[in-house]
Amino acid sequence: MLAPAITNALTIDVEDYFQVSAFAPYIRRSDWDARECRVERNVERILAMLDARGVQATFFTLGWVAERYPQLVRRIVAGGHELASHGYGHQRASDLTPAAFRDDVARAKAILEDLGGVAVRGYRAPSFSIGEKNLWAFDTLAETGHAYSSSLYPIRHDHYGMPDAPRFAHRVAGGLLEVPVTTVRLGGRNLPSSGGGYFRLLPYAASRWLIGRVNRDDREAAVFYFHPWEIDADQPRVPGIDAKTRFRHYVNIARMERKLASLLDDFRWGRMDHIFLARDAAAARPA
Repeated sequence: MLAPAITNALTIDVEDYFQVSAFAPYIRRSDWDARECRVERNVERILAMLDARGVQATFFTLGWVAERYPQLVRRIVAGGHELASHGYGHQRASDLTPAAFRDDVARAKAILEDLGGVAVRGYRAPSFSIGEKNLWAFDTLAETGHAYSSSLYPIRHDHYGMPDAPRFAHRVAGGLLEVPVTTVRLGGRNLPSSGGGYFRLLPYAASRWLIGRVNRDDREAAVFYFHPWEIDADQPRVPGIDAKTRFRHYVNIARMERKLASLLDDFRWGRMDHIFLARDAAAARPA
């Protein structure tokens, strides 16, 4: 096993293929209920992979999904995993007014806590949509009872990113702990090394090296993320999408599950709250 002294955070953003932000121009929100939902079967496959290896993870779950699949929420909790929030309807935080954002995160938290029977302490903004222009969102998250966020991505990207943000866990407004997804610092810039489309695109050896570098050189836990639809090679294809969106969404989906299995075997993994909230609390205790 690589870097056995470090436990990294494994996170899953629980949403279905038709809810991806890049598909918003092609799929109307009002049509979601008419679409074939595949999220339940895909999360069950992920849970089986984790159960087989004794790995616990954090599931950032949409309130929309939780309402329709309450047993899935209970299965996540029963498996010893952390239930966290991805908001209610997968709307970018940057597209919402402060009042609408508050309603979205409060609604999702209430639904998840009611169904899961556990406190929901973590939140991840859809498409990492908290940045320089809406840092007020951190105050709202603290005020609505969240203890941490994982909503910043310290890179340059055409859809998101705050490249000057701290790369590792830090306190933000309202005392909230922000835990960005992981980047590697090379050549004076931050490179993505935390999953998603980059993990599907890059050779597995490159992703393994990037995460290992963070563990070895930075002596920090990495935060890795992926989506249930990324292991679903048979998902319905969305017609009429532009070439860039098609490439980003579908590249190497058929290889994803095999690469994930290697990742789970090569590193030590755990829940966000166990890794970061526990560490933060220990650091705050007097010596």
